[in-house]
Amino acid sequence: MLKFIFFVLFLIPSSFILNYWVITSLLFLGSFLFFLEGFMTFSFCNMGYYLGEDVLSYGLILLSFWICCLMLLASGSVYKTNNFSLLFVLVNLFLLLFLMLTFMSSSLFMFYFFFESSLIPTFFLILGWGYQPERVQAGIYLLFYTLFASLPLLISIFNVYSIFDTLNIYMFFSLNSYDFSLFMYIALVFAFLVKMPMFIFHLWLPKAHVEAPVSGSMILAGVLLKLGGYGLLRVFNFLYHLGVKMNFYWVGLSLVGGVIVSLICLRQVDLKSLIAYSSVAHMGIVLGGLMTLSYWGLSGAYTLMIAHGLCSSGMFCLANISYERLGSRSLLINKGLMNFMPSMALWWFLLSSANMAAPPTLNLLGEISLLNSIVSWSWITMFGLCLLSFFSAAYTLYLYSYSQHGKIFSSLYSCNMGYYREYLLLFLHWVPLNILILKVDLFFNWL
Repeated sequence: MLKFIFFVLFLIPSSFILNYWVITSLLFLGSFLFFLEGFMTFSFCNMGYYLGEDVLSYGLILLSFWICCLMLLASGSVYKTNNFSLLFVLVNLFLLLFLMLTFMSSSLFMFYFFFESSLIPTFFLILGWGYQPERVQAGIYLLFYTLFASLPLLISIFNVYSIFDTLNIYMFFSLNSYDFSLFMYIALVFAFLVKMPMFIFHLWLPKAHVEAPVSGSMILAGVLLKLGGYGLLRVFNFLYHLGVKMNFYWVGLSLVGGVIVSLICLRQVDLKSLIAYSSVAHMGIVLGGLMTLSYWGLSGAYTLMIAHGLCSSGMFCLANISYERLGSRSLLINKGLMNFMPSMALWWFLLSSANMAAPPTLNLLGEISLLNSIVSWSWITMFGLCLLSFFSAAYTLYLYSYSQHGKIFSSLYSCNMGYYREYLLLFLHWVPLNILILKVDLFFNWL
């Protein structure tokens, strides 16, 4: 495990002398080796006092590695236009390092430290390589939403230490659940709810996505939203009793919020904004499943987090491919793409069907187990889940049919093809999304 941290650390000085594509290739090699180490040997007993790795963190570290590789692959225009490409690689490598250390941390304080540190490279990505002047406002939104919720979390972590005399995440399994006050419970959970983001605290996400470059959108959707879910999975070990009393509010809010956000999706005209709001709807159902505190719910939430990371990142890549050709993200201009880029229509179809949880994608597995957990928790939730599933399919069909069909915008070229790099990028998003369903026990044997 430490060897992969050193691998990324030594890539940072190497980026000054090596080419952009060499660094990308080395990162792909590192992610492949990390995959082999866990997948073939199943050596998930690498527990230390400060750094540790179990199945839950393994999946999310692998996702971080993979998405960071694909970010560099997607940002070919940064290298082509020489838009501070060395700085761009450095920011990406630091972000990967912070994410790896976040998921590897055994100490709750170290987890908090790296959890907040990952915000800094993301902020620089949005400010440095974003498109519009509004990116400054979007960056400040992102910063203040996250920092507003993080101070109570820090205070509550110190309080946990004064009660338990340890901050080791793996020690909380052996401790009896302590009866925390309501303030402590909300302080411990609130930062993760903002990061997910939960409905009501989600306004920073569409703003950040719309102003971020493609790499910023990919890492935001792919990994940074998963930090909230991962944090909740970790702190529920010692919040179980109070969580059982409080979860009614969270499940209700997440389902109602998911339906409202799905309706908001149906009236978006910006490609990126639509995909960003769909992330909020998906995270709503993940939060609902998490709050049931059942085996099906926790496993389904973990599965859907991995699936959504790959699927949503791929959708942002497609939106960026269209944006690079047409110079606009508006659905009014991105019409008739089936005529303009016929070879991309298949990828739009494949990733759109994954977004609405069609078989045989990992999204389907996650959504089935989440439906199972939420309905078994209370049958009343069926009404919210029916609407959520229906509108999820509705806004995905709206996105696909509106962008691919219709009369082509008159000022465009007659036809355009993708680059090999772009096909490889989309292929590498889609394949794990459909192949991992053959290895279901990875997602259901971690508890």
